[in-house]
Amino acid sequence: MADTFNYRIDHHGSLVRPPSLLAARESGDADTLRDAELAAVKEAVVFQRRLRSTVVTDGDLPREDFRSAVFDGVTGFRRTGEETGGLARWVAETLPKADGPLVAEWAGLLGELTVVAPKVALPSPAYLAATTFDPALAGAGGPASARELGEALAEIIHAEIQLLVARGVRLIQLNNPLLLAHTATESGAIGALSFEDALAVEALAVRLDERPEGVRIGIAPGWAAPAAVDRARAERLYAAVAADRWVLPLDRGTDAELDLLRALPEDRDACLGAVDATTAAMEEIDAVMARIDAAAEVKDLEDMALAPSRGFADVAARPLLGAEDQHRKLIQVETLARYCWGNEF
Repeated sequence: MADTFNYRIDHHGSLVRPPSLLAARESGDADTLRDAELAAVKEAVVFQRRLRSTVVTDGDLPREDFRSAVFDGVTGFRRTGEETGGLARWVAETLPKADGPLVAEWAGLLGELTVVAPKVALPSPAYLAATTFDPALAGAGGPASARELGEALAEIIHAEIQLLVARGVRLIQLNNPLLLAHTATESGAIGALSFEDALAVEALAVRLDERPEGVRIGIAPGWAAPAAVDRARAERLYAAVAADRWVLPLDRGTDAELDLLRALPEDRDACLGAVDATTAAMEEIDAVMARIDAAAEVKDLEDMALAPSRGFADVAARPLLGAEDQHRKLIQVETLARYCWGNEF
C-alpha cells in the first residue's frame, strides 16, 4: 500500500510505566494520579520521538491494563476480584453503554505534543465479549449471548474509531490475543465466541464507509502463531475482517508464522513482530534479517513494517521487561527497519 512507509517502525502500544506513575495509582488520589499520567505521557512522547519511531502512542500509561480503555469508560461490566490468565476478570452484567469518548482525549493530547500522527490501541470487541460473557447472567439481565455482547461492544468501538479518525488519528490497532488460536489446524473451544461470531463482531467494529488518506485500521490477532496453521481458516479471518493492517508474529522463525503471512491478501499491510518483547536477551541481527528475508519471499517488503512481538506492559504493574531493556528492544526495531528500507521513513 502506497503510504505504508509512514508507519514502518511500530510498537503495540503499551510501554513500561515509570515508578512515579505506579506510586500515584497506588495512592488512590485522583488528582495525584491525573498529574502523574499527564507527566508520564509527555515523557513517553519525547522518548518515542528520540527513538525516531514512526508512531507515537500514550503507552497505555493512563490505564491499568490494555483493556481499560473500555472498562474505564463503559457501563455494564463488573470486576469480580478474580484473575484469569494474569488479568483481572470482568463480567458483563448488562449490555454495555459508553459514557462518552474512550481515549480520544489522550489522542488529542498526543496531537498537541508532536507533529507525528498518533496511534491508538484498543481492545477488540470480540476479545472482550469472549472473555467477559457469563452464561449464568444471561437470564438475570445480562447479555443473552456472547454474540449479542460482542455486537454491542463493536458499535461502541466503531463509534470511537470514527471519532479518532475525525480528530486526526491515522493508525488505530485493535488487540485480540485469541484470534490466531482460531487458525490452528486443531483449534478447540476458545473463549465464549465461536470463530464465525468473532469474525462477524470484529468486522462490525472496523467498517468505515470512508477512509481518509493515510488512515490504517489494524488488528493484532495474537502474540504467537499456533503450532500449525489451517490456511483456509487464516484466509477466512483476513477476508471477513476488513482491517488494512495485520500485526503478525515473526519472532520465532516458524513455518506457521510464514503460513499466516502467505494467507494475507496482497492488498493488506503486514506489521511483523520480529523482536521478542518477553526477554531481555537481544536477538542477533543476522538471524532476524533471515526471518525478514523469508517473509519478503511471500509478501512484498514495501507493504510491511516492523515492531516488537507484543506490548511491553499489557498490565501496568507487571511489565514484561525493565525500562532499559524496553529501550534497547525498540532501538533494535529501528535498526532492523533501516536495514530493510534505509532512511525511507
